[in-house]
Amino acid sequence: MLIHVFGLLGAALSMSLAWPQVYRSCVRRRTSGLSATACMLSVALPIGWMTYGFLIGDPFQVVTNTVTTLTGLAILAALLITQPQLRSGRALLTSAGTAGAVLLAIAGSAALAALPQVTGHRAAALLGTLLAAVSFVSAVPQPLALLRDRSQDLSGLSPLRWWLASAACGSWLLYGLGTGQPAVWASAFVGLTSALIVCGVLVSRQLATRGLVPASA
Repeated sequence: MLIHVFGLLGAALSMSLAWPQVYRSCVRRRTSGLSATACMLSVALPIGWMTYGFLIGDPFQVVTNTVTTLTGLAILAALLITQPQLRSGRALLTSAGTAGAVLLAIAGSAALAALPQVTGHRAAALLGTLLAAVSFVSAVPQPLALLRDRSQDLSGLSPLRWWLASAACGSWLLYGLGTGQPAVWASAFVGLTSALIVCGVLVSRQLATRGLVPASA
């Protein structure tokens, strides 16, 4: 019963966490500090987890990632509209390369599940392993972009979104451990680490702005 509570909590937080960023990016049109690569992956990965949920019959994964895909698309659209330089062919090739590969792998896993000798759970296991591995890659761009340039404008980042992401990943970590889904808890652990790094950078910047810590901290 407790495991399902963590699943419900993770689903609720995951569906809620992007809305502060949607408001900041789509309504206020502030996208400074967002990583284009991370935004591309924030669309591709939920599609993968939604497919994973369909294959194993997990409604938490299906519903959560349907909503997450839509909010990710909204944020990505706002980023590309407000920053024209990201729409060039070269920029798109750089930012969308990994996401495109993920989508191809998702399509391949779905096609594999259609074969009579392959069960949905076997295809899901393969897809889950891939998504967990990609999570390591997807977790890098946003915190790396913040750590590499400590002076960049971060007004486009919603702190609430990243605190909610930390809570959501923590819930999915416990849910994955409790249900014996290594792909889920491994991906959640990586996401939790990434979100906490971003939160740490944002808190450091706020403290520096108030003069409580050196600006280079």
